Order: sequence, then C-alpha cells, then structure tokens
Amino acid sequence: MKIPKLNIGGLISEIPIIQGAMGIGVSGPMLAAAVANEGGVGVIAGVNIGYGEPDFASNTLAANLRALKSQIEKARQLAPKGIIGINLMVAMNHYSEMVRAAVEDGIDLIISGAGLPLQLPDFVKNLQTRIVPIVSSGKAAKVISQYWETHYGRAADMVIVEGAEAGGHLGFSAEILNAQNRPSVLDIVKDVVEAVKPFQERFKKKIPVIAAGGIYTGADIADCLKSGADGVQMATRFTATDECDADIKYKEAYISAKKEDIVIIQSPVGMPGRALNNKFIRKLHEYGIEIKGCYQCLKGCNPKIAPYCISTALINAVTGNVDNGLVFVGSNVYRIDKILSVKSLIQELLNDLALAPNE
Repeated sequence: MKIPKLNIGGLISEIPIIQGAMGIGVSGPMLAAAVANEGGVGVIAGVNIGYGEPDFASNTLAANLRALKSQIEKARQLAPKGIIGINLMVAMNHYSEMVRAAVEDGIDLIISGAGLPLQLPDFVKNLQTRIVPIVSSGKAAKVISQYWETHYGRAADMVIVEGAEAGGHLGFSAEILNAQNRPSVLDIVKDVVEAVKPFQERFKKKIPVIAAGGIYTGADIADCLKSGADGVQMATRFTATDECDADIKYKEAYISAKKEDIVIIQSPVGMPGRALNNKFIRKLHEYGIEIKGCYQCLKGCNPKIAPYCISTALINAVTGNVDNGLVFVGSNVYRIDKILSVKSLIQELLNDLALAPNE
C-alpha cells in the first residue's frame, strides 16, 4: 500500500501516524520529539505535567505551567522541523490556563478529549495552532462540529476517533468495555467520516479522521486506511521504546504483561479505564488506599470519597514505583516483548504497511 501523508490544516505529517498522549509523564518531550523526527506527530501529555517540579505539591498550577513551557521548548529543540502537539483533557482543572499557555508557547496542535472541548476554538482565535477533538462516536463529532461552526465559525483541523481497545480513560461504559462484542473502531470511524462530511463541504477544507485504540501493526494501519481513516494514533507501542519518558520499570511492566493481566478499572472521577492488574489494583480492591493529599487535577474528583488519588498513582508508576502505581495500557499490551527505538518501531510499521494490499 502507498503510504499517505497527513494534512492537518496545512501542517504536513510525512507519515499517517500520531503518537498518542500517555500521562502522567509517559509521553514527554523525548518521545514526542523522536516521533516527530521520524515524520509522525509527537504528542506530549499535559495532565499534571509539572510533577517533577520542586514546588509541584505546594504550587501545582504554577509548576504545571512552568513545565508545560519547558517541555514544549525541549521538544522543539530536539525536533525543530517536526510536528509537536499536546493533549489537554477537558476534564482537567485549569484547562483554559493550560491551553492558553500551550498556544502562547507555539504548540502546533491541541488535542482534547475526556469531555467535549466546546470552547477550544476561543483559545486559538486568529492563531495558527490547530485544534483536534477526540470522540468516541459520530454523534459527538457532530455535536462538537455544530457548536464550533455556530459559535466560532470554524471547523476542526482533525478528529481523533478513540475506540474501545485504547488504554487509559475511555469514552465507553464499563459494561461495553467488558463485553465480548465491543464496538470496532473501524465502524466508529465510518460514522465519524460521515458526520464531518457536511463541515468539510461548508468550510471547503479536508478534516482528517484518525483511528485510535488497539492498533498494533502496519496491517492494522492499512485496515484503518481502507475503512476511511486518514491516519492512526498509537500509544501503547510507543511506551516500549528507548525514547519513552517513563522509567524503565514502567516499560518492563508492559513487556511482562499477559492478556489476563488487563482489567477495566473505575477512575476516581467515575470514568472507566484500561490498566494492568498489578499490586496497586489488587491492594485497592482489598483494602482501599488512603488519600493523603489532592492535586485537584480533574474536575469531579472528590478526595473525601475517591478510592485513591489518581495523580499519585500515575506519578508513582511513571517514576518506577510500579507496584504502588497505576499503569494504563491498551488492549494489545500483552503482545509487546521487547523495547525498540522509535526509529525501528516506525520503520517496522511502515514496512508492514507498504506490503499491505490496497484493497
């Protein structure tokens, strides 16, 4: 199959691969820059990005804003010609402050999910930053597109469709995620393609639709392209790379994972997610975990009733304290058996994609 380029509102990605954001801290400037240097889109995870700052616990917002600027600048230095984006969840507290800061620092694109990013166009008015919503249905894509057209007179520059096989927080009920016949991302992509068609026509611009969730091989990428997607977003596979910003113990947890280790959990904010059933999860189910502090990272999280602090759990994991941390994974994590360089991984994917038949 011929490998297509990806046009994101005039930004040209040489390959149709976006590296998905993984937080807290798993996809930072090292990983994003490595992917961007190979012609893909590198994405930094923005939630509690300042966890490594000395005043993070006492001055969380300032630490996050400082780290946001620092990590964008570092990624730019490492990949001066590449496309760098940042993922900022709508469910974050201080979402608007973080988006505005990223725009001021010249980020190429803002990717937003975990809620409907209805106000996102307001933050990039008259600027070159591209805006990209994450959806899990054609209905959500239509709602966002109609709102943006009515209130801001603009359309999305790209839409990412996250299916039920993805890792981390997911836009499906726990019942759907645990079902044997989960909806296929390929079917959802078709719905989203139809949903954005009228907006493409009215705004006279291409709105690429990106498939995400459970995409593992070049053949999977080919299937997505044949189904109408313009590209793919992949996260899990990029964790087991040399350049991934997570501690080596985090990456080793991916390599050691078995299919039966993957579970659907409930986030403290009520959102289901896919993670590894490690010592942390087993202890949580058996005893519960006392919250000793709150970083107020997500809207709707009440530390008085939350079963654990998700920020503490994610920071523990990414810094190597995996047994006391939350390790989010995609559904195919058990297939990973080694750590590769980003260059080697992308070359493997492109070689497989090139061998796939066009039809």
